[in-house]
Amino acid sequence: MTSAFDYEQKLDIGWCPGCGNFAIRQTLIAALDELGLEREKVVLVSGIGQAAKMPQYLNTSYLNGLHGRALPVAAAVKACNPELSVIAVGGDGDMYGEGGNHFMHAIRRNPDIALFVHDNMVYGLTKGQAAPTSRPGMKTPLQVAGVYQKPLNPLALAISLDASFVARSFSGDPEHLKEMMKKAIRHKGLALVDIFQPCVSFNKLNSFDWFKRNSYRLPEDYDPRDRAAAFAKALEEEPFPLGVLYESERLTFEEGLGVYARDPRPLYERRRDMAKVREEVLSRS
Repeated sequence: MTSAFDYEQKLDIGWCPGCGNFAIRQTLIAALDELGLEREKVVLVSGIGQAAKMPQYLNTSYLNGLHGRALPVAAAVKACNPELSVIAVGGDGDMYGEGGNHFMHAIRRNPDIALFVHDNMVYGLTKGQAAPTSRPGMKTPLQVAGVYQKPLNPLALAISLDASFVARSFSGDPEHLKEMMKKAIRHKGLALVDIFQPCVSFNKLNSFDWFKRNSYRLPEDYDPRDRAAAFAKALEEEPFPLGVLYESERLTFEEGLGVYARDPRPLYERRRDMAKVREEVLSRS
């Protein structure tokens, strides 16, 4: 049975054979189907990069913007129409490099969007330069002697800023990834899922087998609401933990603006309700 989010005709997909993006695409389509979302009420937003091509390969509304600028656009889309399910998607260079500033402040604002970052630890579109998450020792056409900087830890950064949902998964484990995607889309607030995926053309160090050997699933009894424990987990490397590391309830960007679906009043009138909204949300925290 063809998904409403997939195209019936064969697509000319601009990814290398064996790229982890293919598995992420199929898993995202499956997640959207299982959530029962209407195609017309899902919007994908991306910047520039191989991962940022994703919205073009799904049969739904999308916007490709500037490099590193997907998050402010996604937040604006959600604020304008809170009934939409908004998903921002991009690579580790796009979201954590060019978009690093937007990444941090989106976490602070907490818009109700899902953020899926394809983390292959390299710049794929621009032919293999080191990315913020590249591992030390990795050699590239620019880093000919090998990367020497300590890589960015996006999960630890997100938890330090009290992101309301922080998770990690792997494109080679589609069932696990699908559950992480579904939880992120259902979550009220900004939901980060950092997705390990191999770049078969430009990253020969972090291959499919490397990610498989160097990751493990969090145990069933792990408590994602313990922020200190979550931060400690986020610091673990080789192997890296997979699953929901941290989850909390916070006032969303839309609630802070006084934006409500099906409310015909002008925004300045809706904002008068904010004291009540804040009290209700904070009482649940």
